[in-house]
Amino acid sequence: WIYSRLAEKERLQRVIPTKEYVDGEGFLYLGRSYRLKLVDEQDVPLKLISGRFRLLRSEVGAAREHFIRWYGEHARNWLAVRVENYQVRMGVAPGGVRVQDLGYRWGSCGKGAQLYFHWKTILLPKHIAEYVVVHEMTHLHEPHHTPEFWRRLERAMPDYAQRKSWLAEHGIEVEGV
Repeated sequence: WIYSRLAEKERLQRVIPTKEYVDGEGFLYLGRSYRLKLVDEQDVPLKLISGRFRLLRSEVGAAREHFIRWYGEHARNWLAVRVENYQVRMGVAPGGVRVQDLGYRWGSCGKGAQLYFHWKTILLPKHIAEYVVVHEMTHLHEPHHTPEFWRRLERAMPDYAQRKSWLAEHGIEVEGV
């Protein structure tokens, strides 16, 4: 018991390395790591093409902002498609999908049935990001984590418990930018 508590404490205190934005550095997108390539010319500051993130060398100083913007745009589109795919099955009508920095939360459900997701959700493996979507959509029926909430979630996603466990164990390890 003490060992597991110490291991957990050590895991939680692990320092996430700071990104340096150098050639070959890895950046997550939907659970996969893509290498960075610095380039001298392209039409936008940052893009993912042919399995590599390409960043204008002249924009390295603003790289973090470019990554957050890129992740946010791609998260909004990817998450909106997942919400659309589940809304009929779950019998909900979300008011919209918003992506922003939610601090330590992956998602939240707000006024007007708005669904909010952290931009880092797009860094997670697809099936885990999908769990975050379905979890938040379940809140449109049940605002609190009641037994009925978990039953509804299980009906929509029968293997939610494994996905939830993965997120609890590994979510903190998802590196930012």
